[in-house]
Amino acid sequence: MAKYKIKSKKNRSHIPQRLNLLFFITFLAFTALFVRLGYLQLYQGETLTNMVQRTESTQSTGSVPRGVIYDSQGRILVGNQPELAILYTRDRASRVDALDIVNVAKELASLIDIPVSDLTERDKKDYFIVVNTSEVNNRLTDEQKLLSGPAAYEAQLAAVTSDDLEFSQGELKIIALFKKMNSAYELSTVTVKNKNVTEAEVARVSEQLGSLPGIEIGTDWQRVYPQGDMLKSILGQVSTEQRGLPSERADELLTRGYAMNDRVGISYLEQQYEDALRGSKSIYNIVTDSADDILENEMVFEGAKGDNLVLSIDSAFQAEVDEITENALKNMTNQGLNDRIYVVAMVPNTGDILAISGKRFEYDEATDSYNYDVIVDDALGAINTSYGMGSSVKPAMVAMGYLEGVISTSDNIIVDEPLKFQASQEKSSVFNRDGQLPIDDIEALQKSSNIYMIKLAMRIGGQTDYQEDGRLNIDFETINILRNYFAEFGLGTQTGIDLPNESSGYTPTSDQLVSALDLAYGQFDLYTPLQMAQYVATIANGGTRYAPRIVKEIRGTDVNGELGAVKTTVPSKVMNVINIDPNAMDRIHEGMRQVSHTVDGTARYYFLDYPIEVGSKTGTTEAFYSGPVQHASNEPVTNATYVGYAPFDNPEIAITVIVPYLLEESWGRESTKVAHEVMNAYFLQEESTRETIEQYMQTFVAPAN
Repeated sequence: MAKYKIKSKKNRSHIPQRLNLLFFITFLAFTALFVRLGYLQLYQGETLTNMVQRTESTQSTGSVPRGVIYDSQGRILVGNQPELAILYTRDRASRVDALDIVNVAKELASLIDIPVSDLTERDKKDYFIVVNTSEVNNRLTDEQKLLSGPAAYEAQLAAVTSDDLEFSQGELKIIALFKKMNSAYELSTVTVKNKNVTEAEVARVSEQLGSLPGIEIGTDWQRVYPQGDMLKSILGQVSTEQRGLPSERADELLTRGYAMNDRVGISYLEQQYEDALRGSKSIYNIVTDSADDILENEMVFEGAKGDNLVLSIDSAFQAEVDEITENALKNMTNQGLNDRIYVVAMVPNTGDILAISGKRFEYDEATDSYNYDVIVDDALGAINTSYGMGSSVKPAMVAMGYLEGVISTSDNIIVDEPLKFQASQEKSSVFNRDGQLPIDDIEALQKSSNIYMIKLAMRIGGQTDYQEDGRLNIDFETINILRNYFAEFGLGTQTGIDLPNESSGYTPTSDQLVSALDLAYGQFDLYTPLQMAQYVATIANGGTRYAPRIVKEIRGTDVNGELGAVKTTVPSKVMNVINIDPNAMDRIHEGMRQVSHTVDGTARYYFLDYPIEVGSKTGTTEAFYSGPVQHASNEPVTNATYVGYAPFDNPEIAITVIVPYLLEESWGRESTKVAHEVMNAYFLQEESTRETIEQYMQTFVAPAN
């Protein structure tokens, strides 16, 4: 019995205890794994799925048409022409590189035509480096291969030879396309072609869109000018998409939401009113997945066209003034070195520009001479070129005499006589070369007395006596005093016109006291035609200097795409008010009336019997040629000027005409003749004066030159 029990115990112990322990541990491990899998599936499954299927939304913008520029009567001066366009949207950098763009460009080049004339050597080198990177790098020295960034690329550019740039016409098309497409930023759209896109090109590209990643057919706009070159230099320009933002303003514009390849106003009205004209860009929402594939490209805001500008200028009147100016220039081909004429017309009581015209002969650099067969628009020259204006500044000088108290309405007689100071040439008035003639301020303006103005300057400078060959004892600051007064009329300072880059004229430095005397009768400082227009408008209205205004209103667009409601009225801007006795200003006005309507007046040749009373002042300046003809530089010439306003009692228009670089012996009537024709054109368009001017023109006989 005992023996049997011992044998049974041995049979139960054949499985080791350590193996049982191993089974138990394995069981625990699998249990933990299943628990973890269950946790991930039940509690974090959605999160992990989203990580795998993650998408990203990015906003991209598109261009919209700029606002239209209208004249005062609602005629379009600058508009937009919609055109078919081939566009390229660049994918993420991780999805597309420069070589990928080259491949698309090669395919596209077989489908469309594109100009290649504007390709530069740098464009060709950029392309060569992209398609021959290994070859270019093999040309680098060991030191150059260690470079990075811009320095490395400059080394690559230097390694490309002129022989490398011998491309066929077909390759040049590829380069031109690559240049445009490669300018696009990540997820941004650029225009590949938007001029002369044919229906055949659209059809060919549409058929191949599946093999042209990023390419699409769309629309774009181009600036158009229905009135031709009228005011084109004043209206300004818009940058191309390739040029994008001007480098000097890029930082500022980028902070205001622009992209580097945005088209932006870069000069004059287009630049000055950029904020109104630019509009609101269209916005697209681009959705990409984790592999950077574009899943969706949806427009979320279609954008809004820019606001429209309404100018103070009537294009019909502007066209007449342009024609008058051009015809006058054609008739002056035998007038010495004269190559240009400027006309500015303003409303005295608001500063509104009615017309601004400049015409000049084309300069031929090869022959260093004028091409008298070609006349180009130079309205901009009325704003940024300056000339000696002569006696036309004398009304302002008389006003200074009153403002400084050296004459009064009851004490204003000064003797006109030749003056000769030590170390200076004799000075005299044209009408009185050798006598002594007491005259008042009105007669001084009527006959254009140089001496009256010189003696006013002497009195302002503290000198009342004169001895022949004696010393000029005026205060050294006299010239600055005169300049400060001239500036109150708009001379020698910016006018405040709503355009950028206006010239202030030219004020030369001098340590000679006699320069103040020359300044007093318009023979020293130089002024712009626009400054002269503001000055005579200030005289005409009694002493309020208004900033010249080109834009009167900013308006929206109606549902029909036409000129819409007023959004902003641009107010007249008062620069300053001259605090002169109204009685004194009346005497200045009377002097200017007598310039026009008396037999001794210097504008009598064209205005003596004019049916509408006109206040005028003419001027001739002894000057030196400073135009483009190099061999004639500094030759003596005469500038002819006219300033005037009408009607005399209630001025509607103030006019300036500048005809520079005439023959030295010229009488200067050319400027008055042009002014006479501009006055006729203005009053013919007014219903109340049309018949009067028509009758006058039937009997008027132009004087012989």
